[in-house]
Amino acid sequence: MQSNTQNPNFEFVALMAALMSVVALSIDTLLPAISDIGASINSFDPADNQMLITMIFLGLGVGQLFFGPLSDAVGRKPVVYLGILVFVVASGICLAAPNLEWMIAGRILQGIGLSTARTISISIIRDMYKGDVMAKVMSFVTAFFILVPIVAPAIGKLILEWANWQAIFYIQLVFTVLVGVWFWKRQPETLRPEYKIPFTNHLFMDGLRELLRFKETVAFTIISGLVTGSFLVYLSASQHIFENQYGLKEVFPYIFAGLAISIGVSTFLNGTLVLRFGMRKLSLYALMAFCGIAGLYVALFWGSPNNPSVFILVAFLSLQFFCLGFMWGNFRSIAMEPIGHIAGIGAAINGFFSTVIAIPIASVIGSFVEERVLPLFLGLAICGLFSLVIFLFVRKPNPLPTVQ
Repeated sequence: MQSNTQNPNFEFVALMAALMSVVALSIDTLLPAISDIGASINSFDPADNQMLITMIFLGLGVGQLFFGPLSDAVGRKPVVYLGILVFVVASGICLAAPNLEWMIAGRILQGIGLSTARTISISIIRDMYKGDVMAKVMSFVTAFFILVPIVAPAIGKLILEWANWQAIFYIQLVFTVLVGVWFWKRQPETLRPEYKIPFTNHLFMDGLRELLRFKETVAFTIISGLVTGSFLVYLSASQHIFENQYGLKEVFPYIFAGLAISIGVSTFLNGTLVLRFGMRKLSLYALMAFCGIAGLYVALFWGSPNNPSVFILVAFLSLQFFCLGFMWGNFRSIAMEPIGHIAGIGAAINGFFSTVIAIPIASVIGSFVEERVLPLFLGLAICGLFSLVIFLFVRKPNPLPTVQ
């Protein structure tokens, strides 16, 4: 097991990123195919079809409540294998789905299976690292992880040109199984035997009571939910915005990729800067900029009946997402720092409540993104401001200098 101060090797970072990437691949490769899937299952309402994206997050949140505690009891690796098996079954349901209801059920079950990949990778990182070193590892893992959203919509579009939407699910299955084999062969178990917690029916409540003892953990769980919810609006509505509002169906995957690069660059920069400036300072400044950019868009286009040019929209979104790279990994690391002794159930509860907060935000705000993009930025501004207030409320004041 590596120490808390040792820099992680490249393979560890790449493997954790690949484990997280199965989630991104399952979401983002499907974006260009949403209308095709809707036509195939006789669902033609864009708002209904957005659930093909948002509902997988419901599964991600719910699944963590079971798999997180289970990983604290039996170890990290067996739980990842179980999650992959659930994902395979769920993919079969999606491929055979005759209507929207069955497709949504399959997507929720996919999310439940994939919750192991996301939660357990964070638990493994917390098992091995803490503090700003953990934030550095999380940043580099996320930077590699961002490579998948960069290329995933283009991959989905390419598959659609050569095959059908069902082929996208088969590609997801192959990638997930390959990552599982890599994980099985190369990643040792990180849960120490003395840290194992028996799996009981009150384990969740015990973990929740322990988590609630730490004010920063609670605060940054809420903040993560607010920020993720505002971003989820973009993720679920991006296909509708660029293909329907702007008529850019052919170039949508490339716009999506360019915006993902913005997040990837800032995430990589965070990994290089976090040990110098600290995760709290970097994420606070990024959150302030996040609020300011969204607020500026709202102020500029509040009275306009139409969307601005696509170049202006992409510029604003690029700046907005550049801020996210300094926020996501750091927020999760701050939340996880005090609860390393319950890393599995802690990561599960953190992820669950973040998702419970995020999905209603995305559903409500997303329902207004019909003719204009303004509601998206209004949601970003409101969620950002609430997050900033919470951040400042729990922020530890700098100690006063001692008078000699």
